[in-house]
Amino acid sequence: MGSRKCGGCLSGLLIPLALWSIIVNILLYFPNGQTSYASSNKLTNYVWYFEGICFSGVMMLIVAAVLLVLENDNNCKCCQSESCSKKYMTLLSMIFSSLGIAFSGYCLVISALGLVQGPYCRTLDGWEYAFEGTAGRFLTDSSIWIQCLEPAHVVEWNIILFSILIALSGLQVIVCLIRVVTQLSKILCGNYSVIIQPGII
Repeated sequence: MGSRKCGGCLSGLLIPLALWSIIVNILLYFPNGQTSYASSNKLTNYVWYFEGICFSGVMMLIVAAVLLVLENDNNCKCCQSESCSKKYMTLLSMIFSSLGIAFSGYCLVISALGLVQGPYCRTLDGWEYAFEGTAGRFLTDSSIWIQCLEPAHVVEWNIILFSILIALSGLQVIVCLIRVVTQLSKILCGNYSVIIQPGII
């Protein structure tokens, strides 16, 4: 019972993480609250991968909802035996938790790439990725951020928001990984065997 309540708390934690991922990803489209850069496609290309909106957001909300349903004691039994039903619930929980790792992991990787690449901004040479060749060294050298003339403060905007996305998706990976390990331990330690014995169904 305790592990089931703990699993429900972990699944519930995915919901606010997913909602914040959606909000942060949307903010990336509007540097300093301006919509003109999104409409003219003058944003970093990694914004258009929808890592926070779709994968770490909507898809993780679906995963969280399914996991919460699976943790419910009143869920429908998939077969005649209660033991058999628990086996399937454990297996399904592990599968959806693994999907959660894949979705949030995608957001983590894309956000990290966007952070290292740097913003798409206007410099003295025109619109370009001013720090693309620095291998992320610009992150610790704020003196060169002035190369980006427009949008104003776009370097700080990208660093903060991509860093938040990395943190949120990283937490989602950890939560889903804990759930996978928990469910796997139930199987390996003999709490529930996923091997269906003859005559159960």
